[in-house]
Formats: sequence, C-alpha cells, structure tokens
Amino acid sequence: MVFPLVLLKLADWLLYQFLSIPCYLAGRKIGNYVFFYRNPSLKSSQHASSPFPSVTNCSLECRDSQTLVCDINGTLLRSQSFFPYFMLVAFEGGSIVRAFLLLLSCPLLWVVDHDLKLRVMVFITFCGLRKKDVQSVGRAVMPKFFLENLNLQVYEVLASTGNRVVFTSVPRVMVEWFLKDYLGVSDVVGTELQSVGNYFTGFLSESGLLVKHKALQEFFGDSKPDIGLGSSSPHDHLFISLCKEAYVVNKEEYKKRGSSVMPRERYPKPLIFHDGRLAFLPTPFATLSMFLWLPLGLTLAIFRLCLGIFLPYNLAFKLGNWSGVEIKVKGFINPSKSAKRTKGVLYVCTHRTLLDPVFLSTVLEKPLTAVTYSLSKISEFLAPMKTVRLTRDRKQDGETMQRLLSEGDLVVCPEGTTCREPYLLRFSSLFAELADEIVPVAINTHVSMFYGTTASGFKCLDPFFFLMNPTPSYHIQLLGKVPRELTCAGGRSSFEVANHIQRQLADALGFECTNLTRKDKYMMLAGNEGIVNDKKKIKS
Repeated sequence: MVFPLVLLKLADWLLYQFLSIPCYLAGRKIGNYVFFYRNPSLKSSQHASSPFPSVTNCSLECRDSQTLVCDINGTLLRSQSFFPYFMLVAFEGGSIVRAFLLLLSCPLLWVVDHDLKLRVMVFITFCGLRKKDVQSVGRAVMPKFFLENLNLQVYEVLASTGNRVVFTSVPRVMVEWFLKDYLGVSDVVGTELQSVGNYFTGFLSESGLLVKHKALQEFFGDSKPDIGLGSSSPHDHLFISLCKEAYVVNKEEYKKRGSSVMPRERYPKPLIFHDGRLAFLPTPFATLSMFLWLPLGLTLAIFRLCLGIFLPYNLAFKLGNWSGVEIKVKGFINPSKSAKRTKGVLYVCTHRTLLDPVFLSTVLEKPLTAVTYSLSKISEFLAPMKTVRLTRDRKQDGETMQRLLSEGDLVVCPEGTTCREPYLLRFSSLFAELADEIVPVAINTHVSMFYGTTASGFKCLDPFFFLMNPTPSYHIQLLGKVPRELTCAGGRSSFEVANHIQRQLADALGFECTNLTRKDKYMMLAGNEGIVNDKKKIKS
C-alpha cells in the first residue's frame, strides 16, 4: 500500500507544479495587463522613468579604443522574444516533430517566468540534437534572420567601438558564429549546454542560466567596460550600471520614428548564402499557420507537380496559374530559321531552383534538354524533360553538350548551383565555346513560406517545398539572342562572353555580380565542396 500512496503524492505534487503555479502566474499577468490597460499613463511612465539615456543619445565619435558590452536579445535584436530562433533550431536542426512539440509548449511558455521559459525551450529544442547540426544551423540559417532583425541604432554604436563583448542568457552555441563573423564581436559569454559525446542532453551545464551582471564582473574583474547597452528591464539596468556609460534601447521611441530597421545595404557584410527551408521568421502565430497549411500545401504541391508531368504545356500553364503559381514572362526570341542551322539554341539561365528548366520549357511550349552537375535519382525520375548529368571534366562535358546541341535546344545554368539572394555567382565559360545561338534568360523566384533549395537537406524534396508555397512565383525574362560579334564566333574569348552575359542578366534582374563559385557556397553552408560521387551524394 505504501508504493501507490507515494505515486499519488507525486502525482498531486506534479499537478500542483504544472497547474496551480502557471494558473497563478497567468492570473497575475492578466491582472497586470488589465491594470495597465485601464491606466496607460502608468505604463508610459515606466518607460519614461528609466535612469539611463536612450541609445540614440550615444555619441559615435572617438570610440575606437573603447569596450562595449550588451545582450543580443532585446538589445541588438529589435524583437524581445527569442522563441522564433529556438524554433529555427528545432525545425532546421531537428525535425518537424520537434518543431511541433515546441509550438505546443507555447501556452506554458506564456505563463511561466523568463528563466523557466528558457529552460523549457532549451530542453525541447536541444534534447538529443547533434552538435554539428546545431553548429550548421548557427552558421548557415540564423544569420539571415538575425540580420533582418538587427537594430540599426544599436549596431551603429557597436560598430563604432574597438572591443565588443556580448553577454546573453540564451545558449551561446545559437549566437556565437553570427556575432563573431558578422558583427566582429571578440567574446561571447552565454549560457552553456550540457552534452554527452556529440549530442546535447537538453539540460544546462552546472553553471545554469547566465546572470549577466555577475558574468560581467567575473569577466572584467575590477575594471569597468566603457559602454553598456541594455533594454528597459530591471535586470539590464543592473547589468549596464556596472559600465562607465550606460544607455537603454527605448522601444517606444523606435516605434514612433520607425528608424531601427537595418536596410540590406547597411549589413556588416553581404548576405549571399544561407540555408534552411523556412522563408519566414517562425513566430508562434506564423508557425501555427504553417502547420495548419501543411496538409493542403502538400496536396497542392503534388497536384502542381502532376500538371507539369502529365499535361500539355499550354494547359499546364493555365492550370498552374489557377492553382496559385504566378508565372510572369517578359521578352521574346527569334532564333535563326536558316536551313543551314545545324545546332539548337543554347538558353543560358540564372539558377534559382531545380525547376528553372521546367518553367522555361513550359513558357516556350517546347521540349528542352537540361544539363545538370548533380541531381537526385527521384528528381531525375520526376523531371518532365530530358536531363543529362555533367561530370565536371571540361573536355567530356564539352563533347556531351555539343552532341546535345546537335540534337536540339539546350538549357544550361552556368552558375553551377542555386543562389537565393540578389547575387549572381561566377559563370563557367564552357557554354560560350559551344553554341552559335545563345539566348540569356533572366529568372527570379519568390516564396513566402518554404525555400525550394537546400545545401544540406534532401535535394529530392526541393520541388515539393517550392510548390508547397501558397503562391510561389516565377519571373522569366527572355533577353534575346546574343549578337554574333559578342560571341566566340565573333572573336571574343569564352571568358569575355561569360562575363558579358553574367552582367547582362544581373542588370536585367537588378542583381550584383560576384566571383563566388559553387565551392564557396558549399564550404560555407555545408562544410564540403558539394561534389557528388556514385556511392554517396552530397546534396547540391
């Protein structure tokens, strides 16, 4: 009889912990909201009564030799909640099941205090995750979302100083790579996670959650940092009070001015490559919307895929538009119709997704052959057009493309890999040596929910993810045949032709040309060169 009684007492204690305390906290939060709703002047007076000036009052001159300390959450980033970034790790580094569990925890996260909220999110997000998967997300996925949420005024103060140290209660592994690589932060002091071998346990290390003011004292000792930036919370007030100068981020002031958003041209370094499937910041509401959309989205993706495989071009085009796929076409071509013509037309495209040749073929309403450097067996099987693999042996690939051009029209993407951002990678010059008629095609895409490309995921799912978007769009601009005098037949070198076409396509799209290559992309995003061999395929 003793054992059942122990179980009953344990169950009673658990119910008290997980129901009574959260209900009390929820009631207290609701009471606070009602109180401030009825007394808005008190809420505004709280912000106005900060003992520290706004960060907009901080002078940027003569700071080169000074040290700045701040937090990333609520200070460097405009948003107060770090939930979306935990969701990115759960979804991109874990699985859709882990992401769903984190979403289910939202009601609990809303009622518990800050420390317990962080512990719950850390456990759900990191329990059983491999270290290398988390590091990959921190390197390839997070920078895009951090940059889009970066506070312009805070960054300007940060960039004006010579030494920068970030103290944060969020896991260091989530933010360290971005802070050091993009913002030039010298040291990142954050919450450390417990691990066993190559896996995280989901628990914090023995030191627990980082307390910023204590960590600052341990890090600097008797000396004081020159500048401290923080939010309007009492914890941050204690943190920045240990600095010679202290400033707070006034959210209300930024809402009035609308000037805290970091424009793309002001990014510390260009954002050219990034990975991951999610194209939106996964806030709780946005994530819930995604999960509600998934069943319909998957059905719609299969339907759209079948249109391209089984239906004639004109019917596939019309039904595709009806299903929500936006296809915009601009320009036309008039290839030579001379009886002496012995080769097909070579279409040189910018590379946004695996579906580029398919959409071009549908727009032109004629069959094309596409050459690829690597393609999964499933994508090759589902492709509604002829695909031929290249070997990266210049001589052999040249002979293959010559043969294909003698049989008909050919599509090539000289970048060799996809790029999501408004940049063009360096063009391979091989195509310029082979064709008499070259037609540049400027292609761009837009998605709102899922990216249709990946560097470290399953390549065979790329078309499904792209077509799962509610209203994916393809913009195709045919620039007309390249004049003979600007081709190799007119005396130009293959490199001159490739560079000229790259610039022409970049101007048409409003993109920027780069000298980056496929190898650069994969070394940054996946830690490999993106080479495919027969036994093991590295997704490209």
